[in-house]
Amino acid sequence: MFHFPRPVLAKRLVQAMRGQDVFGDAHNGLFLASPRRTGKSTFLQSDLKPELERQGMVVVYVDLWSDQRRDPGALVAEVIGRALDTKRGPVARAAKASGIDNVTIAGVLKIDTGKIGQIDGSTLPDALRALHEVAKAPVVLMIDEAQHALTSEAGEATMAALKSARDQLNTPGKVNLMLVMSGSDRDKLLRLVNTNGAAFFGSQIQRMPALDEDFIASVVSLIEAQRPELRPVNSNKLSAAFRLFGHRPQFFMEALGQALSPLSGVEGRFEEAVEQAGLQRQRDDQLQMESDYLGLKPVEQAVLWRMLDQAQRFRPYDAEALRFYQHQTGKKVTAQQAQNALESLRQRNPALVWKSARGEYAVDDAAMHEWYQQLVADHQWPPVTAKGVQR
Repeated sequence: MFHFPRPVLAKRLVQAMRGQDVFGDAHNGLFLASPRRTGKSTFLQSDLKPELERQGMVVVYVDLWSDQRRDPGALVAEVIGRALDTKRGPVARAAKASGIDNVTIAGVLKIDTGKIGQIDGSTLPDALRALHEVAKAPVVLMIDEAQHALTSEAGEATMAALKSARDQLNTPGKVNLMLVMSGSDRDKLLRLVNTNGAAFFGSQIQRMPALDEDFIASVVSLIEAQRPELRPVNSNKLSAAFRLFGHRPQFFMEALGQALSPLSGVEGRFEEAVEQAGLQRQRDDQLQMESDYLGLKPVEQAVLWRMLDQAQRFRPYDAEALRFYQHQTGKKVTAQQAQNALESLRQRNPALVWKSARGEYAVDDAAMHEWYQQLVADHQWPPVTAKGVQR
């Protein structure tokens, strides 16, 4: 699989996380937002994590979407426990081999030797302090899709515990615990930082730079090296195609592979075929969202419409919202009916609506906001059926 490394970006972020940017705030937590499938997780694991490790830090990575059936708080505790287990040293390993029930690490954390990867009888701040003291190095906790922590009370408690750990372990001029929180939806990630009750209130959300012309230049160089008969490759057309794919490298590279295949049957330049594939992907994405919307019941459509229009201002049951639902459906809609519609939207597969532990709602896929805004700008909202009648 092709990976485009971004070492310069990784080095700059590590510098910021270490508190070496005079006006930066990343030492208090690096919050990165990037749309789904744009290379965020690959960058974290293949670029940022290795750079942190090269600079002598212990990195613990967890993806909260890796198992959505499990509580986010339990996932975070487990990866910290596993990291501690690898650092226990010969004394702890000998204790386990001798059948001793538990050992104490760094004087603060007791680990049950029969439960590798689990933390017992201690807090997350204790566990992170123990990991730091045993490793004798700064610790970086990297949480991918961090917004998922907000979907459970235990997940929210975990975020509060991590904030406490950061405050306990870090001192002016000395950063012993670095937190990296990434998310595919900036609006959801903002809920970690933008209210008084948020665990990381006051921190900044950074948009992770999308892959750009350097990525395209690397792809062009690879194609020209392997297929010299295609020189010169039209980089402008490939850039345009990449934008049509929403800067999503996986879909772009798949289309490129198909266009370059000797079995593709492509006539003419392959760049045009890739560009056409990008247009088709864009149409398919839009048609899927339109189909999802038109397949809803009238009250569900009205609730989703309100959510798309209001974004973070969305309040599902206030008087204005209920009037809006009535106007769109032509009949009175109660708060209970609106709640039932929201639950139905959450239970769809894939879900159309996300809910936090505090009862906040948002569209599950942020791309739906862009689709909605484009249709509004083109005066084509709401979508209609083939017969021209909105359901």
